[in-house]
Amino acid sequence: MKEFTDLWDIVEKLRDPEEGCPWDIKQTPHSLIPNFIEELYETIEAIENNNPQHLQEELGDLLLHILMQVRIAKEAGFFTLADVLKTISEKLISRHPHVFAQKKDQKQNRMDAAEVKTNWERLKHHEKRKTRKSILEGIPKSMPALIYAQRMQEKAASVGFDWKDASEVLNKIEEEFLELKDTERENNQERITEELGDLLFSIVNYARKRGIDSEAALKKAAEKFRQRFQTIEEHHKQNKENIYESSMEKLDDLWEATKKNI
Repeated sequence: MKEFTDLWDIVEKLRDPEEGCPWDIKQTPHSLIPNFIEELYETIEAIENNNPQHLQEELGDLLLHILMQVRIAKEAGFFTLADVLKTISEKLISRHPHVFAQKKDQKQNRMDAAEVKTNWERLKHHEKRKTRKSILEGIPKSMPALIYAQRMQEKAASVGFDWKDASEVLNKIEEEFLELKDTERENNQERITEELGDLLFSIVNYARKRGIDSEAALKKAAEKFRQRFQTIEEHHKQNKENIYESSMEKLDDLWEATKKNI
C-alpha cells in the first residue's frame, strides 16, 4: 500500500542523522514510552466514545510510534520492518489452524470465539515453552491491575483450571467478602489489604466468566459517578451554595435524586 510506504519513508526521513528532525533523532525506545502510552489511551478513548474521525487520527499516531520503534531498532541492527511483518504474519497463521490449514482434514471443527481464544493460549504456550517456564509468564506487570488479573485467569483457564460457571464464582465472592468483614473487625491493615485483593480478584473472575471486561465495567461505573457528582456540584452553583458547607445528609439526598436521571 503506497500510503503505508509513504509513512515509512517519512519516519526514515525524520530519523535521518543529516536532514532529519533534531527531536526525532534524539529519541530512544525508552524515551518514547510515555508518549506511546498516551497515544494508546487516546486511541482507547476514541473507541469508547464511538468517534470514528478521532479514532482514525489516533490510530495514525499509534502507528507512527510503532514505526518509530521499528526504525530505531533497524538503526541498531536488531530487526527491520520486514522482520516485524513476517513474524506477525507467521504467528497469525500458526495460531489460526482453523482458518489457514492447507488441507481440509487438518482444519479443526468450527469453533466459537471462546474456544478460539483458549486454543490461541495453548498454541502460544506451545510456541514459548522453550523460553518460558510457566503458562502465566508473558503478561506485562505494567498493565492495569484489573486487566493483568483477567489475563492471568484466562491463561490458567486455557489448561482447564477454571470455574464451571459464573454462579460458582459468585459463591467465591461471597466467601471473600465475609473474610474481608472478619479482618475489618481485627483492624489489621495488612490483612485487610490482602483480603480486599482476593475479593477484587474474584470479582474480576466473575466478570471474565460473564464475558465482561472488568476494566471497562469499572471505568463505566466511575464515569457514572463523575456525572452524578458533577450534577450535585451544578446544583450548588445554581443555588449559590458552598458545597463544602453542605451536610452529608443533603449531599446524599441530592445523590439519590440524580440516580433517577443518570
